[in-house]
Order: sequence, then structure tokens, then C-alpha cells
Amino acid sequence: MEGYLKWIVARRKKGFRIDGFVLTEHRQFDPAVDYSDLAEQYGVTVLRGAEVETDVGHVLVYGIDERFAKEFDLSNIALPYEDVFSGAREFGGYAVGAHAGRPRIGLAEHVAERGVSLEQVGAVEQLNGGSNDDENGRALKLAEAHGLACVGGSDAHFVNAIGRCLTAFQRPVTSVEALVEELRSGEIHAVRVEETVEAGSAAVREGS
Repeated sequence: MEGYLKWIVARRKKGFRIDGFVLTEHRQFDPAVDYSDLAEQYGVTVLRGAEVETDVGHVLVYGIDERFAKEFDLSNIALPYEDVFSGAREFGGYAVGAHAGRPRIGLAEHVAERGVSLEQVGAVEQLNGGSNDDENGRALKLAEAHGLACVGGSDAHFVNAIGRCLTAFQRPVTSVEALVEELRSGEIHAVRVEETVEAGSAAVREGS
């Protein structure tokens, strides 16, 4: 964790704007974990969520608590996607289709091949730091075709990957509650870190 924070501080010194990130670990969520002291030490917002696996690909969930973890077996790699999206809302959170343009584990392919309903889906990860340009382009087409909001995330599994893609918000996000509120508003857009130098975007959505 500290390595991520040091990297963000270093990137800030080069003029990039990264206000914080959301740690979205795969198939696990421990509500007892608290990074607030370390986050305060480095002046970086650190929030927590989870990345779960559903029958239409991976889904990022924010604003969840132990109720969500009890309701869903996070180790299950084929959770019913509609239940995950509606369950996140029911428990006061918000769900986003992760790396939506990737084959098999992204939402776009399942929509194209199976015609799955997007009634429960409000946003997708349109820019993903681990996806190629074609995959990110496919996610954008999905979002535009269905009127979905777009987020960005680094999908960082290594320290130097954090901050490649981010989400720009209209208002400051310093808590999980504020994050959920902004995501629900839809007043968000995905950006690459290079864009933050000139735009000064408030960006707080990073996954790892």
C-alpha cells in the first residue's frame, strides 16, 4: 500500500493530478481493513471496494459493507450480474462493469453475443489501464450505445501502473459515501493521466 502512495506523490510532483484511489481487490472484501492513517500521512484519499466475478464478466462494487459480503459469495466466479448490480444499490453502494471492452471478462462481449439486459447497469469502466486501445474503444461504443456513464481506472497490479487512467468528478470525493453519490449522479468521465496536467481534473478512481 505505501508503495502506491509514494508513487502517487511522485506523480503529483511531475504535475499530474491524482487525488486518490479505490482499492478493489479481487473476490474479497474485509470491512475491518483501514488505511486512513497511512492515507492521511501521504495526503492521498484511499477508499475501498471489491472486484467480483459475474456471469457477464467482472464488476467493481463501491460503498459496500459486511451485508454485501454476507449476501454474495465473493469467491464465486459466476455471480448473477443483475443480482450484484441491484444488491449493490440495495446496500447503499454502486456497481460498475469493469474493463467493459475485454473479451470474456468484459460486459461488451456478453451484450453483443447474448443480448444481456443492461437495465440494472448505470456505468462501465470505459478507460482501463490494463486494456488495449481496441478494448477501451469497444467499451466506449457500449457506453454510447446504451447511455451509460464512463469511469476510468488503472487496474494496477504493480506500483508504477497506478494512475494511468482515472475518473474525473465534478465535486471532491474524500469518502466512500461521496464516491457513491458522484457515481449515481452520472456527472463523471474517464480520463488518461496525461489529461490531468492541463485539465486539473479531480480524479479518484483507481483499481488494483
